[in-house]
Amino acid sequence: MLTLDGATVRFGRRAVLDAVDLEVADHEIVCLLGPSGSGKSTLLRAVAGLQPLAGGRVLLGGADQAGVPVHRRGVGLMFQDHQLFPQRDVGGNVAFGLRMHGVPRAEQTRRVGELLELVGLPGAGRRAVATLSGGEQQRVALARALAPRPRLLMLDEPLGQLDRTLRERLVVELRGLFERLGTTVLAVTHDQGEAFALADRVVVMRDGKVAQSGTPREVWQRPVSEFVARFLGFDNVVPATVTGEAADTVWGKIPVPAGSPQGTCRLLVRPAAVRIGAPTDGLRCAVESLTFRGHHVAVRLRPEGAPPLEAECGLRDAPEVGTQVGVAFAAQDVVVLASADG
Repeated sequence: MLTLDGATVRFGRRAVLDAVDLEVADHEIVCLLGPSGSGKSTLLRAVAGLQPLAGGRVLLGGADQAGVPVHRRGVGLMFQDHQLFPQRDVGGNVAFGLRMHGVPRAEQTRRVGELLELVGLPGAGRRAVATLSGGEQQRVALARALAPRPRLLMLDEPLGQLDRTLRERLVVELRGLFERLGTTVLAVTHDQGEAFALADRVVVMRDGKVAQSGTPREVWQRPVSEFVARFLGFDNVVPATVTGEAADTVWGKIPVPAGSPQGTCRLLVRPAAVRIGAPTDGLRCAVESLTFRGHHVAVRLRPEGAPPLEAECGLRDAPEVGTQVGVAFAAQDVVVLASADG
């Protein structure tokens, strides 16, 4: 469906998009994830034709899009602020793209009703935009983007203005909707939970380049670099030297999975790898703080003469702040990273 071949965008001398290669298959949902300034939204704009390339190509369905204007690319766009037309009612907003394509009025009416039903707003065509909640506006914007049946739907922080509870509910609904429609989706988000819940594939970007691409499970379980690991929220990353199935670190010897790369590296110790026990067992630590996260507790530990260590445990097993504990490590949740900086 979509191919980026060495796509490059420059703002002055700086490459905001730096020779990016990327493919999105038919019916695939791909989420671009990364910090601000990593090139995510610029990539979206380049695909849409809103941002000219300084080099490389964008191909849709195998056809080079050089010189093809935005309205002829057959892509749908949905932005964070929804950009609904306040002077039009809900039906008028959804029908906008259909009118631009010259769709007969009867077909517009049928398609608008069908889409509003699909996004969970049946019979809302006559409502004023000003009366809609944030979640309802998001649904209307989605229906408008889907109305012309785009071959590629692109979403730029579509749920960014909504509260977390609503975002979590809507992202599940979006995933189900796109699967039912067979829609090909390229979405930008800074929210990891949103990306991992929505996507078939996650592309982590850094400084205009692809830092890692893979299924949500692959990226979460096996970040390829310290940058990706820290971006995903893992703080237990330290220098290490791997020999056999153990690594020498500031926290002592830590077991690593069989077949891990040998020699000097950066080591990711997931919080799940940190097993809390009695003070006499393993690495002695003081419990600095507890953070309650649903059904588990994040525990910040302070080993003697070493950097802090993040662990996690069940609510019932959480130690008291200020107490001493011992720590052991489980190899299956330890990752030898390919590089320090990605």
